[in-house]
Formats: sequence, structure tokens, C-alpha cells
Amino acid sequence: MKLHEYQAKELFRRYAVPVPEGAPAADVSQALAVAQRLGVWPLMVKAQILAGGRGKGGGVRRVADEAGLAEAAAAILSAPLFTAQTGVAGQVVHQLLVEQQLEVARELYLAITPDRASGTFLIMASQSGGVDIEAVARAMPDQLIRVAIDPLLGLQPFHCRNLAFGLNLPVTLHHSFAELLTRLFQLFLENDCALVEINPLAITPAGQLVALDAKVELDDAGLPRHPELEVWRDAAAIDPLELAATRAGLNYIKLDGNIGNLVNGAGLAMATMDLIKQAGGEPANFLDVGGGASVAMIEEGMRIILADPQVKGILVNIFGGLLRCDLLAEGLIRAARNHTITVPLVIRLEGTNAGEGRRLLAESGLNLITAGDLSEATARIAAIVRGGEA
Repeated sequence: MKLHEYQAKELFRRYAVPVPEGAPAADVSQALAVAQRLGVWPLMVKAQILAGGRGKGGGVRRVADEAGLAEAAAAILSAPLFTAQTGVAGQVVHQLLVEQQLEVARELYLAITPDRASGTFLIMASQSGGVDIEAVARAMPDQLIRVAIDPLLGLQPFHCRNLAFGLNLPVTLHHSFAELLTRLFQLFLENDCALVEINPLAITPAGQLVALDAKVELDDAGLPRHPELEVWRDAAAIDPLELAATRAGLNYIKLDGNIGNLVNGAGLAMATMDLIKQAGGEPANFLDVGGGASVAMIEEGMRIILADPQVKGILVNIFGGLLRCDLLAEGLIRAARNHTITVPLVIRLEGTNAGEGRRLLAESGLNLITAGDLSEATARIAAIVRGGEA
């Protein structure tokens, strides 16, 4: 789950990571009220969307007075924001962050993320802050410092010293940098983060380190331990079908195709989508109901697929293990009775209680197409959706 910048900075404040003074605003009047509370000019007005490149898209503006603030807030809130990460549809801005502008002497980059390849936590830093870090990594790879942290050892003072020297920080800043990094690492661990990033991390003329921007991504698997962070989920920024799937405990990602698929197991789901592509079709979604899915979860999965107007056909591919095929059949039957299925449905069942599952489906009176194996199933659903023979 991604946090908005104002939410990430609130989390930073809880760990005493320095950030500029500011607050969110949902309209012009709230923005002006924030400015009055801050009592300083100039201010920064930042669009709050879950995508990068806001500055290039016109979503970050410097304002010198109340008139400029009102104009900027109205302009940013009145239209979608388009960046390299939003796609052609853009993202509608519902919130702003109004905060003080600070004088900056240097801009750095700092981030923490898991490195699954090495089984460590990776701290990345660069003297080239405030710019696209991917471009820095491509054009000047030697400018990106990488320090691996053993999870059993944790962050040590020598890690902080190595990074401070690598960033060419003056000795007078080494202590404050180590304190900031320690707090940031604690935040990362205690909140089950997938990414914590500051770009830029500013050094002010007075020698203070301040996070001018903040990006935090939380591991969804850890959210049950953090209900206080779950409430920050921005439902308006998430596809409604993906949000419904998350609430039902399903792994669903909407795609651009027209063949819906319901599968148990992420690897099997990926293979199923590959075979749909090979058969000339286009997957409409990734939907993994998991190994321990209940009848209710299967019914909800079918409801979510059917709610996508792009879906012209559905493939159900189940290899029974923990998820028994008879339970899958019961879920499909219940879904058909509670929700009108108006598109072709091809089913492939193998594994635990597959025979019983097929019997239940055959006796249900539903208009279904069964397939003997996965290749046949994908070929048939792709042909049906294209308008060919079943």
C-alpha cells in the first residue's frame, strides 16, 4: 500500500525524522487556513497522488502570497494530473499538501528497501538528489551508493559512517545523519515497509537535514499488524475491483484484456495468463484465490470478474490441493445462482476431489464448458472470445 506524501511525512514525524512544517488541504479554503497557521511565505503547494513526477506535471508549485496560493490550489484541484507514472488517463487530485519552503544548500537521495536476491535490507544513497534516481543509476552508476544490511545484525554505526563518507558529508553532519538514518531504519522495520525513500533529503544553509519529500510503501502482508496505517488507504486512488478483492482477501490485478481468469496459486495464475496470450487471447485480470479459499471467496472472485465490463469470457483453472475442487464447484454454482453469468465460462479442474467437482458442475444445470487440460482450456476460451468455434 502506497502512502501519500502528507501521510508519509506524518509517519516521519512520529519517528522524529525532520520534515518541513505543513498540513493537507482538500480545497482552497483549507489551503488558506493552513497558510495562516504556518504564518510564513513562500510556501509549496503539492498535489497528493500516488505517482511520481508531480513536479514535471505541474503538480508542485511555489507560491509567494495568499492570492498565489488560492490560484495554485484551485488549478491543481480542478483537473487530473498527468505524469509519466499516471498513464494517459491521469489521476484526479483530491488533496494538497501545503508546507513551508526551505532554503537548500545541497540535495541528497536516501532510500531503504528489501533486497530479495541477497536476503538483506538495502540502503541506497546518492549525492544527486532531487532528480530521477533511475536516470542517475543508468547514467552515473558510481553515484549510487549501496549498503546491504544483514537483518540479523541490523543497522550498525559503521554503516552510517560509510554512507556519510560516501555522500561527502561534512564531519559536523555525521552525527545528525546517523541519527536520521537510525530513525528511518526503525520506521522501515516497525511498520513492515516495502520502501522508504527521501528524494530530496535537503541540507539547509544552517546545516540541518530535512526530508523535503517522503515516499513510503507498506507491505500489504504486514497491514493486519498495523490497523492504524490501514485506515490511510486511499480508496479513491485504487481500482474499485482491486479494492473489493483486497477486502475479500483475494489477490487481484486488473489488466487490459477481455478474458477473465480465476486461478488458485500465483505461479499457476501467471502460467495461465501466458497460455491465454499464446492462444491469441488477452487476460483481463490476475486473480489468485489462494490455496485456502472458501466458497464465499470463490463466489466473490467470480463477482469481481463479472463486474468488469471488458470481460467477454472467463477461464477457471484450478489444481486441487489445499483448495478442493468440490469446494470450487460449490462456489461457482453459488456465484451463478446469485449473479447472472452472461459470458462463456470454461473450466479446467484437476487434483483433490476433481471428480466430485465435475459431478457437481454437471448436475448444476449451468451452461459450462469443461476442458480436459490447460492447453485445451486456454485455446477454447480464446477461440470463443474471438468469435470462433468452442
